[in-house]
Amino acid sequence: MGWFSRRRERDDEGRPEPARPPLSASPASPLGPPAGVDAGPELPDDVVDDGKPLRPVVARLGAQERARIARAVEELEGQGVSLDDLESLGAAYDRAYSAWLDAPDDSRPDHGHVVDTYAIGVGEHLHRHTDLDWGIVTDVFGTDLAVTGGRGAFVVVPSNLVAARWMRGETGWLPGVVGHMVERRSRR
Repeated sequence: MGWFSRRRERDDEGRPEPARPPLSASPASPLGPPAGVDAGPELPDDVVDDGKPLRPVVARLGAQERARIARAVEELEGQGVSLDDLESLGAAYDRAYSAWLDAPDDSRPDHGHVVDTYAIGVGEHLHRHTDLDWGIVTDVFGTDLAVTGGRGAFVVVPSNLVAARWMRGETGWLPGVVGHMVERRSRR
């Protein structure tokens, strides 16, 4: 999901609808800039603002999200992972990725569950060792479980952090990346 959509409306025969006129400063278009103010370059006629908030909006966790976090923490701790030790968390992630990769395609565990579990582990470590708190964040990219500071001025979406590295097959990254965030956001 992004700020703008390039999807064009199509007529009954699949042809693009005529382009919409650009926003202007005319009285008929109050969304445009005030008269006499340079609006900058015009956007292509097929770019449409999707109406989502540009700044993150943070909401408190509900019972469902708290239970989801508790389940993942319990699962990781049940495997002997210390969420207070980045080396332990990183080594466990690397083992989980390697086990998934080495398993035959037809018997691999659900990678979405593995990614989510370790993402929550990363988020919980950040929550425990920094000024960041769990929340539900909505922005132009969607709604996610995140750790945030300063009413959304600083947001980490752990699932994005873990999923991107999972897709690239990265291992060994977790202690350094998360440790850097802890250094920058330490509770004082």
